[in-house]
Amino acid sequence: MGTFKKILIANRGEIALRIIRTCKEMGVKTVAVYSTADKESLHVRFADEAVCIGPAVSAKSYLSIPNIIAAAEITNADAIHPGYGFLSESEKFSRVCEEHNIKFIGATPEQIAGMGDKASAKTTMNKAGVPCIPGSVGLLADLADAKKTAKKIKYPVILKATAGGGGKGMRVAWKEEELESAWDATRAESAAAFGNDGMYMEKFIEEPRHIEIQIAGDQYGNACHMSERDCSIQRRHQKLVEETPSPFMTDKLREKMGVAAIKATKAVKYEGVGTVEFLVDKNRDFYFMEMNTRIQVEHTITEEVINFDLIKEQIKIAAGEKIVGEAYIPAMHAIQCRINAEDPYKDFRPSPGEITSYHSPGGHGIRIDTHVYAGYIIPPNYDSMIAKLIAVAQTREEAIDKMKRALDEYIIEGIKTTIPFHQKLMEDKSFNEGNFTTKFMETFEF
Repeated sequence: MGTFKKILIANRGEIALRIIRTCKEMGVKTVAVYSTADKESLHVRFADEAVCIGPAVSAKSYLSIPNIIAAAEITNADAIHPGYGFLSESEKFSRVCEEHNIKFIGATPEQIAGMGDKASAKTTMNKAGVPCIPGSVGLLADLADAKKTAKKIKYPVILKATAGGGGKGMRVAWKEEELESAWDATRAESAAAFGNDGMYMEKFIEEPRHIEIQIAGDQYGNACHMSERDCSIQRRHQKLVEETPSPFMTDKLREKMGVAAIKATKAVKYEGVGTVEFLVDKNRDFYFMEMNTRIQVEHTITEEVINFDLIKEQIKIAAGEKIVGEAYIPAMHAIQCRINAEDPYKDFRPSPGEITSYHSPGGHGIRIDTHVYAGYIIPPNYDSMIAKLIAVAQTREEAIDKMKRALDEYIIEGIKTTIPFHQKLMEDKSFNEGNFTTKFMETFEF
């Protein structure tokens, strides 16, 4: 099976560099695209070719489909890897690539559309026999419909924007008296943020864990899962720490969730790597939340525990290769801390600027994915994540000890980072006992 000759990476920062590394190992040429703010970034330096696609503002560079397609055409790239964020889950971008005879390394436009709309995704999963959170059938017609649905599924309920994401367009109503104001607020927010005020309702799951299953599907209808990741430590729906295996997982639950994830993958004839995200309640009942049709920020920890290059798998699937195997079980334990340019002492306020001094930790079982270095200036225009620190060991206890040691060794000066937050988290009793839910950060004192 042939692979691609040249891949353009429609992204920036650490994920662009991560993709370039695998392409080099595969003997595939790479094209970096960059905004004027990113001309000194390492992904630009390490790609075979680099094309400036516009100014710092994302809408005119990394989100500009015409600029990216033009860059692919002038460099004769035969495939585009979108990374995550930006255009990675854009139905339009996937379709435009198709129209220009450039392979989009990711899901088809139909799959992105089917999974991107939360209400239709839920309908698809219900049909496939994947457990879903009880809720409205499709979108809610009006407030009266919302009241009727809430009565049926019982309070507390959560209203969600169908086009929502990143924690926007969601409100919980604990009792009927709160429903009307939650309805009005969520509609207004989702119309402003997404240009779509379509709403659906779900039963609100108390004390949930956020556990996702890594999946892959090929062009021939085959699917496999690569076990779970626990992403429950999050703040305002943004993940901070991820680990695999989940300390909450049992062999029986992993098997059941793995089967459900494969059903979900096959139901949409999914092509590429992605994740099926679940909420797991305190009784270990799990419910489908959404499907992410792209590589995840936290794909690194899965790679470490099953010794597998997921970016390579993505490229091979896009080139028409078949998947081998159906389930991979972790042999090690891995934890990832997202290192953000933020001040954890000031409500995680972004801290762009110049890194004056930089020393990264090393040693056995430590991996760092980053695009920064001493002298690098972090632009204020993009996501504040600057590095991912991964610790891998035989057991969870050893992985935590290794992470503590690596965090102590990690020196980034000139800006504020979340390293002190992670150091405190690694000492926390509840975290060490594996006793946490998605509400953990609401009571964690820092």
